[in-house]
Amino acid sequence: MAGNLVLLAIAVIAPSALFWLLLRLPRTVDAAGARLRRRRGPQPAHPPIERLAADLRRVHRTMKEFPPGTPAVRRRATREAYDALLVQACRAVDVPHRLDALAEGLDREVERLRVEEALSDAGVRVS
Repeated sequence: MAGNLVLLAIAVIAPSALFWLLLRLPRTVDAAGARLRRRRGPQPAHPPIERLAADLRRVHRTMKEFPPGTPAVRRRATREAYDALLVQACRAVDVPHRLDALAEGLDREVERLRVEEALSDAGVRVS
């Protein structure tokens, strides 16, 4: 009789326990993944400087080699992309800049040249 009660208890409790475990599985997997990410250490806040430098050189070359008749929108978008890459590179190697504070024009062009030189001095070849 006692054996029947144990089997009955297992038959009643087992499906509920199994269902509960299946519901907890996604949270358990997420928690394990979070622990693994923490063990790997902090992720860098910016792309590797090598990739930034390669992107800078590529976009700089594109800006210098525009064929005649290239739309002004394309020229401006390329300059803005170049400036964004310069800002990222400045953050990566701690070079001060004012590119995001200056409007498009002569002052910004001079700041662009100054930043290129400062990055070059910091070891990042732009052109």
